[in-house]
Amino acid sequence: MMQDTFPILGVDHVRFYVNNARQSAYFYHHMLGFDISGFSGLETGNKTEAEFLLQQNGLNFVFSAPIVPDHPIGHLIGKHGDFVRDIAFSVEDVEWSFNTAVERGAKPCMEPFTLEDENGKVEIAAIHTYGDTLHSFINRSGYAGVWQPGFVARDIPGSSIGVYEVDHCVGNVELGEMDTWVKWYEDVLGFKLFLSFDDKDISTEYTALMSKVMASGNSRIKFPINEPAEGRKKSQIDEYLEFFGGAGVQHVALRTDDICMTVGEMRKRGIDFLYVPKTYYDELPERVGEIDEDVEELAKLGVLVDRDDEGYLLQLFTKPITDRPTLFYEIIERHGAKGFGKGNFKALFESIEREQEIRGTL
Repeated sequence: MMQDTFPILGVDHVRFYVNNARQSAYFYHHMLGFDISGFSGLETGNKTEAEFLLQQNGLNFVFSAPIVPDHPIGHLIGKHGDFVRDIAFSVEDVEWSFNTAVERGAKPCMEPFTLEDENGKVEIAAIHTYGDTLHSFINRSGYAGVWQPGFVARDIPGSSIGVYEVDHCVGNVELGEMDTWVKWYEDVLGFKLFLSFDDKDISTEYTALMSKVMASGNSRIKFPINEPAEGRKKSQIDEYLEFFGGAGVQHVALRTDDICMTVGEMRKRGIDFLYVPKTYYDELPERVGEIDEDVEELAKLGVLVDRDDEGYLLQLFTKPITDRPTLFYEIIERHGAKGFGKGNFKALFESIEREQEIRGTL
């Protein structure tokens, strides 16, 4: 067990900045089954933003939108579209976390501060990471109200699709910057290299990329970091960087214990997924061995399977969920496997290239 030099309890929440928080909240409520649990806006005394708290089985998403013309985040939404602004960490000591990160080279965003009301207090601070992405440090253990001061309860239950935690978040960075950010996570947050993939692992006839997976000291948090590699055509990372306007979060992987139920529900509600040819499933039993699931059902739903030394996993990727070909989701179910589906890379990338060709961006 490696030494944990920067204690992080887990992902507290993922914050999105969007053009219309209300519409985004209802999209995630109806399509992904989140409860709408809290709200902050003009009605609660928030004069600059509208914010909706969405929750599902321990997952916390916050959707924020500027409501004034000169809001400083407005130009970032114009640049990126709806985007992940903050992957926030739950920590025991916000001040120590912030000060230590800054001492180790992080660029500060928000100095430690406390929000307080009759229900207690929430401590918050934040640092910058790649692109316009932040990592907040949060301690809400002393708060008994709705989320944090300034929020009121909204009791709008969703029909759960069975996702319950962030398995990992993937960041795309510019050519030559992957190792810079690998070192940043090592130096600043005490992460260690968990896995590494080069252009021989992740390539097709036309495109390639390189990826390194960083893990926190307790291995609860994993962040793959991707950069483009030289290929005959424009890779998915190049496409992302072009349409996003730089480095940012490419996808969020959501964990489930029943991927067939989760994907089946998402398909019923209109979520579009990438697909692989049926021939993928002809080779599946030989490639991954015995699994608990019915291969015919997996083929019907388009779920991919891979195995490593510790078990197997099932995964599937949505198409981009915004107008830009940027942010998408991965649904993942693990049966011991610690990897990221290396055996699926070729089939997955060929599927992505088919979508790029349709978009005219390959």
